[in-house]
Amino acid sequence: MRIAHLILTYTNPKQTERMIRMMYHENFDFYIHVDKKFDINPHLFLEALPNVYFINNRVDVKWAGFSTVIATFECIKEIVGTGIPYQFINFLSGQDYPLKTPTRIYNFFQENVGKEFLSYRDFKNDWKEGLIRMENYFLSSYSFPGKHRLETLINKIMPNRKLPYHLHPYGKSMFWMLSPEVAMYVVNKVENDKKLRQFFSFSWASDEFVFQTMILNSRYKDKVVNNNYRYIDWSAGGANPKVLNESDFEKLQETEMLFARKFDMVNSPEILDLIDQQILKNDAVHNL
Repeated sequence: MRIAHLILTYTNPKQTERMIRMMYHENFDFYIHVDKKFDINPHLFLEALPNVYFINNRVDVKWAGFSTVIATFECIKEIVGTGIPYQFINFLSGQDYPLKTPTRIYNFFQENVGKEFLSYRDFKNDWKEGLIRMENYFLSSYSFPGKHRLETLINKIMPNRKLPYHLHPYGKSMFWMLSPEVAMYVVNKVENDKKLRQFFSFSWASDEFVFQTMILNSRYKDKVVNNNYRYIDWSAGGANPKVLNESDFEKLQETEMLFARKFDMVNSPEILDLIDQQILKNDAVHNL
């Protein structure tokens, strides 16, 4: 059984290297998408690592824009296009890090074939404040003078937007662990439907609800486990999670999550050292 780890990154390539080295397993392949607006050359040394490949069709990713979804779709298509029969695609960022050994992660996937892992909330019943992301028009994919004034004007004039085909909205985290079949289902449904493409392209941070909404309104919904097995700390509020440091170590020790984010190896390297020396080392000894 093989697993494809998909890494979207633009940040420190040495941190990506560290993550990949700590996750190395003979049955893991790593596919790296470097944001097109950034120079790929500093990242190219990573291709010398075992089972590491670069996504060819790079996309210029704009924060909260539909371009994140487009980039993810291109990555999925390239991974599936290899013809390698992966059981899962595991979606990561360059600021993630494993909390379990590669063997434990592999065993988790092996024990859960047939399930689809993504975190979600019901926008209408459990996360009504998130509905504005869909109901209003957002120009996140564009950059021009007066953009925000135009957004305000459009939303004053136009009625609230509604999901096509009476789909029920779900969303939460952009990171997931899906079978290639289900990932490609989402790609094909959205890419081949003008109404869906247009709707998601004028939403805010559609990467956080495209997969949830499409899968949970599909025949695959009963396979979904509402957990992406990421430790993420949103306690600070705002649009970005906390950058984890040594003060978070105890919580990271206690969690059953497979991965955590976000980390910054330059400004807070100590937390990664603690994970390596205590969490991962102990996990390896425990599972001998």
